[in-house]
Amino acid sequence: MIQVNRYWESLDVLQENRQAPRAYYIPYRDEASAERAKRGASPYYQTLNGGWKFRYCPSVKEVPGDFYGVDAEVSGWDDLLVPSCWQTNGYDQLHYTNVNYPIPFDPPFVPDANPAGLYVREFRLKDTWNGKEQYLVFEGVNSCFYLWVNGEYAGYSQGSRIPAEFQITDKLHPGVNRIAVMVLKWCDGTYLEDQDLWRFSGIYRDVYLLAREKNHIRDVFNRQELSAGFTRAALQCELETVGAVQITAVLKDAAGAVVASGKADINGRGTIKLDVDNPVLWNAEAPYLYSLYLSAGGEVLRFQTGFKEVKVQDGVFTVNGKAIKLKGVNRHDSHPQLGQTIPLNHMIQDLNLMKAHNVNTIRTSHYPNDPRFLDLCDQYGFYVVDEADLECHGVVNTGSWEEGSFHILTNHPDWKEAFVERAVRMVERDKNHACIVLWSMGNESGYGPNHIAMAEWTRRRDPSRPVHYEGAAAKYKGDPNIESLDVQSRMYASIPEMIEFAEDPANTKPLFQCEYSHAMGNGPGDLKDYWDVIYRYPKLMGGCVWEWCDHGILTQTADGVPYYAYGGDFGDKPNDGNFCIDGLVTPDRKPHKGLLELKQVIAPVRIEEKDLANGELTITNLYDFVDLSGLTFLWKVEKDGETAAQGELSGINAQPGQKSGLQVPFRLPADAAGRYYLAVSVRTRQDYPWAEAGYEVMFAQFELPAAAADHAAPAAALEHLVAVEAVQEGHLLAVSGFEFRHDFDLYDGVFTGISYNGVPMLAAPASFNIWRAPTDNDRRIRHKWEADGFDRADMKVYNTSWSKTQSGGVEIVVQYSLGGYIRKPILHGEAVWQVEKTGEIALDTRVQVREDAPFLPRFGLQLTMPAGNEEVEYFGYGPHESYMDKRHSVRKGKYLYHVDEMFENYVMPQENGSRYGADWVIVSNLLGMGLKFVSGAEHFSFNASHYLPEDLNQAKHTYELAPRKETIVQLDYKLSGVGSNSCGPELLDQYRLNEKEFSYSLRISPVFKEDLS
Repeated sequence: MIQVNRYWESLDVLQENRQAPRAYYIPYRDEASAERAKRGASPYYQTLNGGWKFRYCPSVKEVPGDFYGVDAEVSGWDDLLVPSCWQTNGYDQLHYTNVNYPIPFDPPFVPDANPAGLYVREFRLKDTWNGKEQYLVFEGVNSCFYLWVNGEYAGYSQGSRIPAEFQITDKLHPGVNRIAVMVLKWCDGTYLEDQDLWRFSGIYRDVYLLAREKNHIRDVFNRQELSAGFTRAALQCELETVGAVQITAVLKDAAGAVVASGKADINGRGTIKLDVDNPVLWNAEAPYLYSLYLSAGGEVLRFQTGFKEVKVQDGVFTVNGKAIKLKGVNRHDSHPQLGQTIPLNHMIQDLNLMKAHNVNTIRTSHYPNDPRFLDLCDQYGFYVVDEADLECHGVVNTGSWEEGSFHILTNHPDWKEAFVERAVRMVERDKNHACIVLWSMGNESGYGPNHIAMAEWTRRRDPSRPVHYEGAAAKYKGDPNIESLDVQSRMYASIPEMIEFAEDPANTKPLFQCEYSHAMGNGPGDLKDYWDVIYRYPKLMGGCVWEWCDHGILTQTADGVPYYAYGGDFGDKPNDGNFCIDGLVTPDRKPHKGLLELKQVIAPVRIEEKDLANGELTITNLYDFVDLSGLTFLWKVEKDGETAAQGELSGINAQPGQKSGLQVPFRLPADAAGRYYLAVSVRTRQDYPWAEAGYEVMFAQFELPAAAADHAAPAAALEHLVAVEAVQEGHLLAVSGFEFRHDFDLYDGVFTGISYNGVPMLAAPASFNIWRAPTDNDRRIRHKWEADGFDRADMKVYNTSWSKTQSGGVEIVVQYSLGGYIRKPILHGEAVWQVEKTGEIALDTRVQVREDAPFLPRFGLQLTMPAGNEEVEYFGYGPHESYMDKRHSVRKGKYLYHVDEMFENYVMPQENGSRYGADWVIVSNLLGMGLKFVSGAEHFSFNASHYLPEDLNQAKHTYELAPRKETIVQLDYKLSGVGSNSCGPELLDQYRLNEKEFSYSLRISPVFKEDLS
């Protein structure tokens, strides 16, 4: 067994021989190579990424005592790519847990069976490095590690998501050198890293060597001073050196022109001041960057520099003097195959997607990201909430919030250094990035003296940025002293709570929703309601949706079927199931429809109607810094889903925050009849890294005031039709007429057959339905639904009667109820069915819901159509799924789909694919033979699928779904919204089907579409 000091359980030792934290940079030979910023091209950089020898030990006690020796035999060890997480390479167990600690709560101690990963790598130094100082940098190692170089102990570090740098010059020699690393899965730092994520281990970020001159620049802090009105800027380059060096500072603008320069001889600490007249300011919409080159002793360091001012003024969050709304997302490092090892192109993919969906803010939940990620945010233009690697959420399970258990560690003086160090290392590494607008002191860790110490240190070190921490909210009953925090923060505050905060004059700091609108599964569904309120109140500075991506792990069944796994799929305990599947994009970065909804709701342009009859609209520029000259505006008028006119609007250039009138050159004909819709599409004028010219930024659509078209069949067309015949045999009623026959079961109160020209169009009895496969956001209300029998509601028929009508049809009246065993009926109703001479079926049902019943998931008619009915044509909202609270990214029109195309493939199957606001729907076979459904007084929601609700509910992964050959059609009077209640407030009242009395009308017509064209 290896003999080392047990630093992994010692709060007195957080590191040994580790260099003091510093700003991130790579030294280059000259300005040209520094400008290109390809670190692999630097002669002073040598990567140690690649193949390492690796051995996994289930316990540290199994680690060989001499594995790090220069002569230790490791040829029989496994080969492992670095960087990587050892769990994604088949070692140890993949484990997802949210709040619960994966180990007993016994701080600072961890289990004796503490797994260890042993890494050995041999390398040669570049010949040009002779006489230079050598530094070894680990960008990220989880959770702690011991380091040996050529058999000699070199140091120890913990803190998983911030660099550890060691000076190893005296331990290296010419020729082959050997590095050995022992990484432990757990340490006392594990108690501070209880984030909601898969628990990965290993050397998961980059490892490299740096060669430095003996005398060199060690650290740089580029402080800024901006004059009133921003007409002048001073860049105060605070420099720390190793030894005496002469430093030349050159500041260039984005075009490469020198705007300021300076020089100083510094030995230890000193400052070079660079003055800039009329600086171009940085912001997320126009991320203008200067380049600062610092040359000293054959090295050149380059820092992207963006001039900006971040302040809280009169309770309002401002950037460069303007009130800003943070339209953000929470982003974890997550890759479906690599875990927390994130390639550069994966970071770029995320940023491109965010930019394309109008996101302007990223919270690095809940730890500092790869330093290159911040370089990209500087360049792309994002506001970043940089968060310390700190979460102690699991302490709540030692008691309760009311008892103060949440604050155990933040209140304990022995943990103060461990807390503060995590802020220090983050701030020192990231302090020069333009993108950072808030420093965050971690997440869900209680609030007490240790957090206050973190915040106070941060404010002293960098007073230019506000400090944030949500755990100081009063509801957690922590320390009442929030003077060291500059903003108030909440998670999942309801809309009434936000309004109450904004209207309370005692609240003098702005409110940031660091997490809101939980995007788990089918959702979120309440985004526009949030943003209507955020825009209304200056104190509300915006928020970050939880969260960016689903954290599924790509795996496969025994039969080789791929799927995304979540907590519990690997036998991991404790686990939180699919609570990690809560993103706006899939694990492989395909946007969920919730992201499209967010894109539309937070779009930088708002278009509203003014006088639709005369084509007059109002445009509001919601950008804070740029005008609308970079956008084009295309308009189109559709009649009944077909283009009637279109064109491009010119001369639109509202200034930031301003409104402008817009005139569409189209007038409805005086005798216009039908459904006319005007749409305006706002598109990019030029190419961007994230989108080509012509990419749609947002759209607006308006129904124009025209007379409704009369779709009733002319009387002459009905003259040849004979009266309907009705024959009852027992409880079965056969209703037939010209070219049709419909069968009705008087005992069960439903149609059991619908046929037209000999084509059967019903494969199972129709039924009223109130149940849906619960969404993730239904996880709380579903228990009330199930307790009341919603999931097992059967139809009870009290009475049926039928009669001939004066028009030659048949009317069937059914008194019924729906309910499940144990409980009282959920609702009672009367359904009046009329079969017309054309074969059309008209339904009118009046419903009374039990007064004390929870709101209904849905109410409607469920039909099962025979196999082969795969074509869906409809006039309603599309092109993708929509619900009453999730419909701002869809537009009214005519759409044609295959049934499979309507399915939204969530990692955990649930209610999906519904279309809100339909006027009519035709579901048919490939020959166009099928059924047409037309709404009554109100539009309806519908879905066509190969799954019943119970099919979706029973499956926990997509591979468990077995599609039915038949097509299941749901025709809903209303379908309750989806909300974000999986980890947020309850569904808003206006999006619930909570009416206690209502009526529903629907017309069902057998059709041969080819006869209608």
